[in-house]
Amino acid sequence: MQEFFENLLRYPRFLLGVTLGIFFAIFGWLKPLLKNPITAIALVGFLASGFLFIFFTLRAMLGVPTV
Repeated sequence: MQEFFENLLRYPRFLLGVTLGIFFAIFGWLKPLLKNPITAIALVGFLASGFLFIFFTLRAMLGVPTV
């Protein structure tokens, strides 16, 4: 039973490692784009619009009422 709990505690560390690895890989790919001000503004605008699109889509799909 002890081995089961040890194995179970490995999953959060694995999930954290995979998530951080993906984040750093994407950030390393986008880092050169932040050096030029025009592409940095476009990148921030693209990320903000993507976030808002997902936010409003999920809000409409889930039927969350407006305040």
